[in-house]
Order: sequence, then structure tokens, then C-alpha cells
Amino acid sequence: MPPTGTIFYNDVSEVGGTKRFPTSHSTGSALSELPLKMAEDSHEDSPDEGIALKRRVGLVSGVALIVGTMIGSGIFVSPKGVLLRSGSVGLSLIVWAGCGILSLLGALCYAELGTMITKSGAEYSYMMDAFGPLPAFLFSWVSVLVLKPSMMAIICLSLGEYVIEPLYIGCKPNIVSIKLVATLSIGIITYINCMSVKLATRIQNFFTAAKLLAIAIIVVGGSFKLMQGHTEHLATGFHGSQASFSDIATAFYSGLWAYDGWNNLNYVTEELKNPYVNLPLAIAIGIPLVTMCYVCVNISYITVMSSAELLASEAVAVTWGHRVLGVLSFVMPISVALSTFGAGNGSCFTGGRLCYVAAREGHLVDILSYLHIRRLTPSPALIFNAILAICMIIPGDIGSLIDFFSFTAWLFYGATFLALIVMRHTKPDLRRPYKVPICIAYVVLIVSVYLVVAPIAQDPQIEYLYASLFVLSGLIVYIPFVHYKLSLNGMGKMTVFFQLLLEVAPTKYVPD
Repeated sequence: MPPTGTIFYNDVSEVGGTKRFPTSHSTGSALSELPLKMAEDSHEDSPDEGIALKRRVGLVSGVALIVGTMIGSGIFVSPKGVLLRSGSVGLSLIVWAGCGILSLLGALCYAELGTMITKSGAEYSYMMDAFGPLPAFLFSWVSVLVLKPSMMAIICLSLGEYVIEPLYIGCKPNIVSIKLVATLSIGIITYINCMSVKLATRIQNFFTAAKLLAIAIIVVGGSFKLMQGHTEHLATGFHGSQASFSDIATAFYSGLWAYDGWNNLNYVTEELKNPYVNLPLAIAIGIPLVTMCYVCVNISYITVMSSAELLASEAVAVTWGHRVLGVLSFVMPISVALSTFGAGNGSCFTGGRLCYVAAREGHLVDILSYLHIRRLTPSPALIFNAILAICMIIPGDIGSLIDFFSFTAWLFYGATFLALIVMRHTKPDLRRPYKVPICIAYVVLIVSVYLVVAPIAQDPQIEYLYASLFVLSGLIVYIPFVHYKLSLNGMGKMTVFFQLLLEVAPTKYVPD
């Protein structure tokens, strides 16, 4: 429930043509007038329908969100982890394709969950329904405070590096300049997402198309080289392949992280038009498309350079561009920057929705669950996510943070697959417009368990313990503030202040 003193949109009274919010019960003082311009968009955004998220994400935008967040800078800059760990060209290509298949299987499980439980929030909402509030809260605790903002921070740091690097020819870029560009990028992306859902999705569509064009250039260039007879590097086949299960498994581990983002459309299910059709369809289009891109791009890279050259390159796509495009090689750094900006936009879009849904359920402060009264965007949640990302940019060394917390992501993926299996037994009568074969859920659950245990067993470090303790530290917040609903003094006044400042109002989820 919103705290005492919350201003409700429906309570706004009209005085002399100006909309005036009522007096806060907690402060006992009259609030200043706030002119409110009613929504002038289409009927879809009409305030008569209430303050709630509207379904403005279509099939094309859904595919763009999946593809745009899965393909970041990694495939252009450093796709060498799989090749290094698999040991051969042939096995590395099999691993890339296999990781795509596993990602598709996991996403199909999410398609069943997303069409059965149409709330936004992905894992958070599914664990809430299957296991109750505590596991869902712990997921939001880690994701909202660490995983989502840190991923956005590292994406924008990569963007800053590629924007600044051409200005420092022959010398190392200034780290302060990179951080300033990254911070500016976060600000621009957040502003776009706060202003309009339609604008954010159109920008996502544009930048996804741009990165697919860049990938098409790489694939066509590699195909041209193949037709010229440059097959010597591919001809090495499976020579040097790793024979041990552990080495192959770590190669899959590297590849699966390149596919991370396959679940992002489930974070915005409430805004997806006809989710019962478009969610499974977007998954069926987006993930095979990314898989095909990854395999074909790696074939192109290996056609142009040897395995040793690929492993030694600091920016593989740039090296490829110098060898194939010649004077047009400047296209590759621009492509990386565009791809990274698009990934940052998608990360902001989905991260804000998770924060919004968790706050709406009472697991975060109420102001984060409010929407802008005209634009119907979760601006407080988006701004909060941006502030955390900027705070992580300041020290700059967040790579290790992501490394040690990344295993927790697969912990929650596994819990979500388990939720699907559990609800098949505990809630068999729930409507399931799309139903995945249960054997698929068991397969991806086993893979998830391995991906949680493998990095810890292979290289145990104290930081993994710290990450685990951080997850459990959520109990310190959950017990008093969520379970017993303890409220700090002054929260009502603070909520009213930010409502007036940001022009936002409380919302409530209304099922279809």
C-alpha cells in the first residue's frame, strides 16, 4: 500500500482551470499547485483508462528488444572465450550453435510462464507465484541493486571507450573521458526512456537494425573471402579440440553468457501487445536469428584470420575491418558504438520494469512503483536504475563485480525453471496458451545448476562467498520492512515530494 500522504491521480481537483493535488494527510499542510496537462496521445494512452502501463510494444519491437539486448559489443570486440576453451575451430562453432539451442530452450520455458502469468518482471513474478514473496524479494534485491545497473554501467563504459578511442590515436584513452561519455550515455538513454515508451522502442528498433546491418557486412565480407578460396583456417576443423568434459563445459559457459538477454522480453509482458501470441513468436524469431548471426560472424572471422590472430586481437571486428574493408574499416568502430548504445537502451528499458514491479508488490519503496501521469513511463524506477549505474561507473572496476555475481543470475534462472515444474503440479488448472514439453524444463534446470556450481568449483574464491552473503543479507531488509511492513519516519513526506517533482502517481496491476 502507498504510504500515508501519497497523492492519488484520481483525487486531483480542478480549481480555475488548474489541476490541484489534495492536501497530504501526513503533513497537514496544503501542497503547491501543479498544473497537469492531460494525455493528448491516442486512446491507448488516455488517462480515463487509469494510471497503468499500456500495451505499446508490438512483435517487431519485441524481437528488436531480444536481439538488441543479446547482441552487445561482445561479438564485435572479444568473441574468443569459446574458441580459447574449446581448442578448435570446428568445436567452437558447435558450441556457439549449442549455446543458441540451450538459450532457445530456456526462453521457451519463459514463454510458457509469460503467457500463463502476464505480469511484467520475468523471474520476479514467476517466483512470486510459485514460491512466495521471499525468493522473489531476494531476486529483486540482487538484480535491482547489482546485476541490472552493473550491466548497464559496463555497456556504457564500452560505448565510452569506442567513442573516445579515435580521439586518442597512438595513445591510451583518458579513463576520465571514457567515464564522462559513459555517464552522459546513461543520462541520454534514461531521458529517452522516461519521455516515451514509443520513442524508446523506436530507438531500439533502429539500433537493432543498425547492428544487424553491421553483422550482415561481416557475413557478406566473409562469404566473399570464402568464394575466393580462403578456406585454410576453416580447414583445420577439429584439430586441437579439448577432450575433457570440464573444458567443453567451460566453453559452453562462455558462450551462454554471450547469449544472455534471451529473457528480457518477459520483463515487459504487461506492455506487449497480444502477449499470448507475440511473446512465443518473438522468442522463436529472435533467438534463432541471434544464433545464426553468432555462428556466421565467427565463420567470417575465422575465414579472414587464424585462430592465433583472433585470440591475440583486442577488437576482432576492427581487425577484420582492416583486412577486408580497407579504407572503409572505420565502419566497424561505429558499428560497435551503435550496437552498444542499443544494448544500453534495452538494458535500461527492462531494468526499470523490474524495479517498478518489485516496488508495486511492496518490496521496494513505493515511489519506485509510480508512473508519470501523462507519459505512463516508470520514470522513478528508471532514474533509480540510472543513479546506481552511474555510481558503479565512478570506481570503474566493475568487471570483477559482475564476474562474482553472475553465478547468482543462473541461480535465479534455475529457480525459475523449477517454478515452471512446480506449478505444473501445484497449479495444473492455470490457463497455459503455450505449453513447453516438461523434459525441456528439466534439461535447462540441470544446465542452470551446473552453471552455478562450475565457476565456484573450478576456481573457488572468497568473493563468491561475499556475493552469497550479499544475497542472504536481503533478509535483514525483508523481515522488518516487507514481512512486518515497518515504515521509516518521513517516508510519506518524501513520497509526496518526489511525486510533485516527477509528476508521478501510484498504480495498480489489473489482470487481463
